[in-house]
Amino acid sequence: MTYQQTISWLFAQLPNYQLQGSRALFKNLDNITKFCDHIGHPQNNYPSIHVAGTNGKGSTSHMLSSVMQNAGYKVGLYTSPHLKDFRERIRINGTPISESEVIDFVACYYEYLSHNSLSFFELTVAMAFESFSKHNVDIAVIEVGLGGRLDATNIILPILSIITNIGMDHSNLLGNNLTDIAFEKAGIIKPRIPVVVGQFNDETKSVF
Repeated sequence: MTYQQTISWLFAQLPNYQLQGSRALFKNLDNITKFCDHIGHPQNNYPSIHVAGTNGKGSTSHMLSSVMQNAGYKVGLYTSPHLKDFRERIRINGTPISESEVIDFVACYYEYLSHNSLSFFELTVAMAFESFSKHNVDIAVIEVGLGGRLDATNIILPILSIITNIGMDHSNLLGNNLTDIAFEKAGIIKPRIPVVVGQFNDETKSVF
């Protein structure tokens, strides 16, 4: 397939939250775990920083990536959603991956993707993990897509977790109060892994 055919196939075959809402979301990490096992668990081949939050997680991810790149590191950056081109989600030192890399990934795992019910987001996360591994990045900055605890990015074991702030977002999925939403965001916190919480209040402090 051409690049445009590949992207069209992805959107047609895989559940997508932007198009289908909560029907595109899964309630566990089984799919992404099994797929990453299938492709050789590439997310374990480099250190990573995990960024969650209601607002500011995207800008925080971009700033961290820029700082480390300027310090001489080769940095992978995964963010979502994209604005114009799917490849904006996966960057190496600020540059989106090539069209051929997207085509090759889908072609390589076409049979698996055709017979297993991955979401669009799970597929893009796995593609980012493998891309960062193939490009031998020194470190990757991984932005959470939605929530944190059950987000497909949450199979990584980062060297640092960051939660920017907590607000009322996606309350139909994450909870209708700040305490419940904070619980979902705090799901990226791992034992013995440092965590930075940028902002908290009386409702969320006890959760963290």
